[in-house]
Amino acid sequence: MKFISLMLMFVASAFSSEYYAKLEPVQTYIIKSSVNGKVIYSNEKIEGFMSNNSTIIEIDNFVENVELKQIKNKLSFVLRMLKIEEQNYKRLNKVKTRSAFDKDAQLLKSLNLESTRADLLIRQATLKDVLENKKLIENKRYIYNINVKKGDYVTPGTLLYETKDLSKGKLEIFVPINEVQSLKNKTIYLDNEKTNLKIDKIFKVAHSKHISSYKVDIVVDNPKIFSRLVKIEFK
Repeated sequence: MKFISLMLMFVASAFSSEYYAKLEPVQTYIIKSSVNGKVIYSNEKIEGFMSNNSTIIEIDNFVENVELKQIKNKLSFVLRMLKIEEQNYKRLNKVKTRSAFDKDAQLLKSLNLESTRADLLIRQATLKDVLENKKLIENKRYIYNINVKKGDYVTPGTLLYETKDLSKGKLEIFVPINEVQSLKNKTIYLDNEKTNLKIDKIFKVAHSKHISSYKVDIVVDNPKIFSRLVKIEFK
């Protein structure tokens, strides 16, 4: 009887591979500041809830808004000046009695204004990018952790908050390298229930800790409960 039991266990292990993993969100995002400034709003009430076009963090942008307004004015002035200087150059260029030096000097005025306009456009784009990064809005993501409060001063690299994508879940297991290929065509069972799931990704480089195994990811659609231990079988 003992021999028969051992044989049954061997047969079962030959046709079934069993693993355990925690069901975690498919993606976690670590949001860090890319700008300097004082935090004027921190939506701590949304921590632990799903966002819905919600402002999470807002950083003071008064100086940038003032500068952006002035740059728009300067661009308007420079454009008017440029049109005048270009017209002057066209008129001067038609006058045969004027020297090449005078004509080049007038052309240089236009080119200098064009260079100024290009610099202002670059500064305008930079300010718009800074302003976008000073008001951080999230939609349909779970706000896991808010790391700054109103009144804090942040610099580039400061951790602001974390979000998670709960639309899918991910199971991460480590499979012996010589067994990975045999799992590809097998049916996946989760907690003894047959599924239509397939292996999403196989990392074909041995893991730094599990040195004789490949990491294998299985993605689960619309999970109801996260961070629970799941039994995974391949049959």
